[in-house]
Amino acid sequence: MIIQRVVLNSRPGKNGVPVAENFQIEAVPLPDKITDGQVRARTLYLSVDPYMRCRMNEDTGSDYLLPWQLSEVADGGGIGVVEESKHANFAKGDIVTSFNWPWQTKIILDGRLLQKLEPQLVDGHLSYFLGAAGITGLTSFLGIKEKGHVTVGDNQTMVVSGAAGACGSLAGQMNQNSHIVLCGQISQYNKDVPYPPPLPPAVEEIQKARNITRERFLVLNYMDKQEASILQLCQWIKEGKLKVKETVVKGLENIGGAFQSMMTGGNIGKQIVLISE
Repeated sequence: MIIQRVVLNSRPGKNGVPVAENFQIEAVPLPDKITDGQVRARTLYLSVDPYMRCRMNEDTGSDYLLPWQLSEVADGGGIGVVEESKHANFAKGDIVTSFNWPWQTKIILDGRLLQKLEPQLVDGHLSYFLGAAGITGLTSFLGIKEKGHVTVGDNQTMVVSGAAGACGSLAGQMNQNSHIVLCGQISQYNKDVPYPPPLPPAVEEIQKARNITRERFLVLNYMDKQEASILQLCQWIKEGKLKVKETVVKGLENIGGAFQSMMTGGNIGKQIVLISE
């Protein structure tokens, strides 16, 4: 069986701007048989996200992110439909997802890397599981809930600095004694600076004068709250209380261009790549 996959063709450099040509599509064989514990699936949707910029470097700068290797297939969040299974938890026709989904038209993965999805939770909008009902929704929801210092009845104001992005379009924070939840910062991802990036002296003076605190948030530290939070997000989506924005590009061959566009503000909401219907 011949499939298509996308590999990392070149690195943009720590201070470089990524372009579509950093990725390359190629045709490769996929084994006809799977072994015990494995699942073969057809890819439906892939996600491109700002954190992937770090994976394009030889050193990601983060202990929880591994770099992509040159000439090797890239991977990230993905959704597909099971075509064959030798894992007890999955059957043909199941919709599954993984954080380690290879950028391929079809994949073979260890079933332990997969999670079964329930399409009815999002009224059949499967791509939402990569956005509002997935890791970006969790980041927005738990970031505000756990770190937002929200007090009922206090008439607080919330400002989102990246309000057109995948997380920012779902979330909401700058006055005296206010609090900044720092999660991501896409404008700094093409610069070789530490995270969180140092503040300009003038901004640091404002922060001190107004008693503004700044605190990092990493959603991976709150995965024990994942299941309940996803159910809450899905409920809000079905009730129309949470409005979902997506930018969808079709075709695996266009995933490099979709990544380049997302990194330069070409998306509104979550950037999704539709691989097959």
